[in-house]
Amino acid sequence: MAAKALRKPVMATVKLTIPAGAARPGPPVGAILGQLKLNLMAFCKDFNAKTQNYKPDTPMSVSLIAYKDQTFDYVIKSPTVSWFLKKAAGLETASTRPGHLVASSVSLKHVYEIANVKKNDPGSKHLPIESICKSIIGTAKSMGINVVKELD
Repeated sequence: MAAKALRKPVMATVKLTIPAGAARPGPPVGAILGQLKLNLMAFCKDFNAKTQNYKPDTPMSVSLIAYKDQTFDYVIKSPTVSWFLKKAAGLETASTRPGHLVASSVSLKHVYEIANVKKNDPGSKHLPIESICKSIIGTAKSMGINVVKELD
């Protein structure tokens, strides 16, 4: 019963994709958070500090919960698996006909490295690394990217 009293009433839940280290009070971040009357500068400074170890322009997924008392909590997730696969394969876009047209190839080492990064995401902490690797291989297949033992 006491735990229920500690919960704050939620005003909104927002999902954003912001480049690492590039949160600014202007659009699109400012428009969304400003309309919720949240402290833009506090969010931008905190987000930029937490993402400074990533390369600039790395797209970071953010899940933000805004409370009615104008406070907020947020979780930063690593970039999507498809973004990592495109970077590893040196592609701008995936295959237009996956299963028929191979866009590129990545090695199992790439898959394992991506899985280690994704393992730190909040929703993946409980998953074994093998399951994450299988999921990444499935994503690669759906993008027309072959997964090979070693690259030639």
